[in-house]
Amino acid sequence: MSVLLVRYSEIGLKSAPVRRRFENQLKDNMLSMLMEDGVEALVTKNGARYYVEATDPDAAVASLRRVFGVGSISVAEECDSSRMEDICSKAAEYSRSRISAGQSFAVKARREGSQGYTSMDVGREAGSAIFIANEDRGVRVDLTDPDVVFYVEVRENRAFVFGEYIRCHAGLPVGSQGKVIAEVGDERGMVAAWLMMKRGCRAIAHGDADLIALLRRYDPLLKVGDGNPQALGYVLGTSLDGLDAVDVSSYDVPVYFPTIGMSDDEVSELAGVIRAGL
Repeated sequence: MSVLLVRYSEIGLKSAPVRRRFENQLKDNMLSMLMEDGVEALVTKNGARYYVEATDPDAAVASLRRVFGVGSISVAEECDSSRMEDICSKAAEYSRSRISAGQSFAVKARREGSQGYTSMDVGREAGSAIFIANEDRGVRVDLTDPDVVFYVEVRENRAFVFGEYIRCHAGLPVGSQGKVIAEVGDERGMVAAWLMMKRGCRAIAHGDADLIALLRRYDPLLKVGDGNPQALGYVLGTSLDGLDAVDVSSYDVPVYFPTIGMSDDEVSELAGVIRAGL
């Protein structure tokens, strides 16, 4: 069975106590999103990686890439890392369905742990195994500009072979920061709320029901309302031209304008990503 390697991004820059809290919040958010989407999966964590085993890996990827805090995902094949022969065998098997006749390839390896070999050893030996397994197709090695890249990641007693980093939205886990009230009356308001959610804020939205429904795809726990005594700020989708019309003094908490520096085209482009659920 394939396993999903899930990586976070800036969470790794936090101090140890804060990082642990953010890691736990991220795992809770991943489980909530998978449950909301009806994806059966087991989520475990070791070090700076989450491992997700799902009956439908594609559905799990589609679900998890909407979780803020996730930096990238890879769908990998796993083997034991104690023997280089096992890694080479898995890499050769993996490559047969992913490289075509005449194509060039490279292997990029990384290692963490106390194995008796280096990442350079892994790259060299796995690359040799892939070449031999596909020699009948006339493949060649090209470390500068390959047609196909195979990745090998060794972490303690586990090794993973994969061919892609699926980039996600990164940011911070929703719920790791405070609550904000977001006015979602138009497309710019939706984008503003989304950007604050990406920074870890739990949004309480009010306005257009259809736009709020789109935001809920990124946070199943998003609430609807126009006030909350625990809210730390208001979020307004305002452009620079419209800033003069906002009376900041009428608010009893700070007001945030995440889209103030964005053009209408930039807002529309990001709104398209939100609508697509990507």
